[in-house]
Amino acid sequence: MKKQLTNKTGFSTTAVHAGEIRYNEYGSITTPIVQTSTFIFKNTEEIKKLAQGAKDRFEYGRYGHPTQVAAERKLAALENAEDAVLFSTGMSAITTTLFALLKAGDHIIITDDAYKRTLDFSLRCLERFNIGCTVVKMGDYEAIKKAIKPNTKIFFSESPTNPYLNIMDLEKLMGIFKGKGILVISDSTFATPYNQKPLEYGVDLVIHSATKYLGGHNDLLSGVVLGRKDLTSSVRDYLKITGGCIDPHSSYFLIRGLKTFELRMQRHNENGQKVAEFLESHPQVKRTYYPGLKSHPHHDIATKQMNGFGGVVTFEVKDDIAFALDFLSKLKLICIGPSLGGVESLITHPATISYYAISREERLALGIKDGLIRLAVGIENSEDIIEDLSHALA
Repeated sequence: MKKQLTNKTGFSTTAVHAGEIRYNEYGSITTPIVQTSTFIFKNTEEIKKLAQGAKDRFEYGRYGHPTQVAAERKLAALENAEDAVLFSTGMSAITTTLFALLKAGDHIIITDDAYKRTLDFSLRCLERFNIGCTVVKMGDYEAIKKAIKPNTKIFFSESPTNPYLNIMDLEKLMGIFKGKGILVISDSTFATPYNQKPLEYGVDLVIHSATKYLGGHNDLLSGVVLGRKDLTSSVRDYLKITGGCIDPHSSYFLIRGLKTFELRMQRHNENGQKVAEFLESHPQVKRTYYPGLKSHPHHDIATKQMNGFGGVVTFEVKDDIAFALDFLSKLKLICIGPSLGGVESLITHPATISYYAISREERLALGIKDGLIRLAVGIENSEDIIEDLSHALA
């Protein structure tokens, strides 16, 4: 029996209770991990029920399982979405969605500072299927208008973006696409449904890497697509073909992580702001990028449409790779790693960790400078995070 809630419950109440399989046959308060590849039938009548669309009847693990459904319903409730589709990774969510909604001869518009693997897929993989792609500068709304073609089917962007945390003005964006029959998809991983709800602005589909803030403990891989059922049903059908399904254990970890989601996000927001203010005032830091700072170019937009600004703070030190790496090596509390959104603080040097495979000229053209650092602030005490940074910068 699924736990049903009204829309009047608070965010944490929804995070704890929505979607849970309460009053199951075992009486367990936690949703069971249904670890199986195959679901058997008691008799042929159950086969008929499946063919007729029985909602709580499963057939094969790749097509869905109870733990996955519970997690999907919880996520849909938090995003105020009609439906959610879970995947094994965030990239699987993105690629499957685009393949499901595009066909040969179509065209997609994507912003220039989207996640590099999303750009790779759009520019290199979609091209092989005769799907055109135009890259536009993030926040250049005139360029977005000019990029629209008769065969444009999707506009894809992120907000905030990685690593500079640029914010898309969703009202202005939706004004451009209103009535044009073009789907607007937003990767809202950095914002989370706690800090921003793009669907409320008219965005058609929202995507999250659930690996990050939604799971929150650096112990799972997952992605999710949320929105109207007429769109998510096509994505779900395509997922059944491509096979990027989430396993029961990862579904369970996601459910468990979401129960403390609001508490964690409050701490991420609080820590992010304090750390950003510290870094902006430090003499060894050339510039700090954080939407909660008045110096950020999109501070006003972020303040208008977001409830908080998350735990990612990007900053520049001396424009020298050796200096940047020496700084990272002196950190004791903050771990060096490429992800974000977990309880532990992680820090990365994009030039050597994420963009090592391309030339320096190509990297600089993408805005990835030698002294650029991205810090994903965890939920430790902010004083300890700041002390660690202060020691390393000194």
